[in-house]
Amino acid sequence: MKRVLVAGSTGAGKTTLARAIAERAAIPFHEMDSLAIAGPQWAENPRLFEDVTRISSGPSWIFDSYGYPQVRDLLWSRADTIVWLDYSRPVIMRRVLRRSVARTLFRRRIFGGNVETVGDWFKAEHPAWWAWSQYARRRADIATRCADPRFAPLDVVHLATPRAAREWLNATTTTGDTTRADPTRAGRRLPRW
Repeated sequence: MKRVLVAGSTGAGKTTLARAIAERAAIPFHEMDSLAIAGPQWAENPRLFEDVTRISSGPSWIFDSYGYPQVRDLLWSRADTIVWLDYSRPVIMRRVLRRSVARTLFRRRIFGGNVETVGDWFKAEHPAWWAWSQYARRRADIATRCADPRFAPLDVVHLATPRAAREWLNATTTTGDTTRADPTRAGRRLPRW
């Protein structure tokens, strides 16, 4: 497990889990949204493909995304592991709503220095609306990719609940290319995402 994609719906907790895996496995972490959003007004990075190509050509990395459309196949063809956070819609919606409310109320700066505003809540691209409307499509797309013969060499870790994700991470440590349980970490608690 050296080239990892943490995939799932918007709001699932991909970034939190990817950071935790990266820390434990000493793998460089790359936040996909920070790479894709280059500046104010949610400006897109015109060099996203080049940046992701350069990063993903390295020996080890972890992204908190199954990939923006322009880099999705590239990442899936170069990854060795997919960690799929396949949570229910109610879990996703609780998380994305809690996160977006906090971002809006506290005007937290995110990708490219942008902030979520009250007005953004009325746009189809807002994370809450996006998570709701794209939930079934994203889930089906990830399932299709996991079953696609092009990506058969990938190890897929399919986690259906936040509890399963915490237990998997608590029981897993990475050394080289193999993943094994580490009894010294078994009792360590992770934050509830």
